[in-house]
Parts: sequence; C-alpha cells; structure tokens
Amino acid sequence: MANTPASLVTLTTDFGREDFHLPRLKAHLLAAHPMLQLVDISHDVPTYDIVRAAFIFRRVWGHYPAGTIHLLSVNDYYQPRGRFLAIRHEKQFFIGPDNGIFSLIFGRMPRETFVLDGYTKNDSLSSVYARAVAHVAKGKPFQEVGLPATRFTERLAFQPVIGPDYIRGAVTFIDRFDNVTTNITRQLFEEVGKGRGFQLLIKRMQPIDGLSFRYHDVPEGEPLCRFDSDGYLEVAINLGRASTLLGIQMEDMVQVEFT
Repeated sequence: MANTPASLVTLTTDFGREDFHLPRLKAHLLAAHPMLQLVDISHDVPTYDIVRAAFIFRRVWGHYPAGTIHLLSVNDYYQPRGRFLAIRHEKQFFIGPDNGIFSLIFGRMPRETFVLDGYTKNDSLSSVYARAVAHVAKGKPFQEVGLPATRFTERLAFQPVIGPDYIRGAVTFIDRFDNVTTNITRQLFEEVGKGRGFQLLIKRMQPIDGLSFRYHDVPEGEPLCRFDSDGYLEVAINLGRASTLLGIQMEDMVQVEFT
C-alpha cells in the first residue's frame, strides 16, 4: 500500500469560497504534485466548528476508494504546541490538525498516526499540507511522513444518557432543509425500546409516537421522526423546515420515552 501512488484528495475546510484561502490551498497542492485529483467535500463548515466538520466527514469518507487522501483544514492553529497529523486507517489517508477533530471521527487513535515534522512556524498552512499530501501521493513510505504519535488531542462527543424506559440525546446536526439529526442510533433505540411503543419529546412540540420510513409517510406540514440512511434518529416536517418551525437548535435535548 505504501508504494502505491494515491492521487485522489478530498478537501474539508471552514474556508468558505469567497476569499483566497481555498484557491491558495489548491494551488499549493497542485504545485507539490500536479497529478492530484481534488474533490470538495465541504468548505461551508462554520468557522472553527470541528464538531460539525467531523459529523459531515464521518458520513462521507468510508464511501471513497482505497488510497484516497483526505485533507481536513478546520480550526487550524499555529501555537508552540500545535501539531498536524497524518493517519493511515482502513486503507485511506487522513491529514489535518491535532485539535480534536480526529478523536471525533475515529474515537480511538488509529495505530498508524504520525506527527508531521520538518516545518517551521514561518511555513504557511498550505505549504505544510501540500508537503504531506505530496509525500503520500507520490507513494513514499508512509512512516517517513513524520514522527510516530503516542497520543492525539481528544474532544469528547456528547453521548446519549439511557435508563430502563428512556433515551436522552441531543441535536447534533441541522441540514440545509432544516431536518434535525440526533445522536440516538437505531441500535440504541432497539436495545432500550425492546419493541415497545414510544414518544419522542423535543422542545414544546407535540410528542411523536411513531416511526416513519419516508418523509411523505405523513401529511404535508406534519412532523415525523425516522432513522436516516446512517441509522441516526431524525426529526423532520414533510415538505417543511423542522428546525425553524419548531424552534430547534443545535445541542437541544431530545428524549425518547418508552411505554
């Protein structure tokens, strides 16, 4: 694997598209290795929001082919103890800041995690990333990309609280359609619920007491809950904007009570 050139590079940043940061990053990458194929995952991550970036990225990276290089540049920083990491995990490569984002993506630190070295505080962020991406893309031994890491920065994600008859979770994502995703998984729902009926409670809306498979399983304008394609419990309104109409915000509490 280490000797196989990888040319597909995905980009996930909080740069936006209205100034020079993104095109400059792409220019450095292509200057370092002109054969790269750059693919945008998202550049609309709210500034510094590694939680949202990790949520989006977790749902995407596993669908790319083996050998893909993933570059994440969200809430990057230059500090005396600031570090950048290169990771090989499940036949793919990951490069980005050691600011907690990789703990949100992987949980535990992957075995092949390296700290990028050989740069100074005067090097631009783009040049640091371009050097690391080119190292991997050119098929150089991965273990020479930096120094072996013994730890990485951890950022703990909020986990649902469970009891015999309830699950208390939180809103973790609101998409552009204002559909609301929670951190309650289908597996957890089934383990605690054991086939019982339930009520979903969030904010001041009327409880929802049934699961839908599709949005149009309920009349237009009616709220519903369903498990999305990744197995997370979602609250939506058929042809409506659940977050806005129901006043739901990020990190709001969601409770499922089983009867």
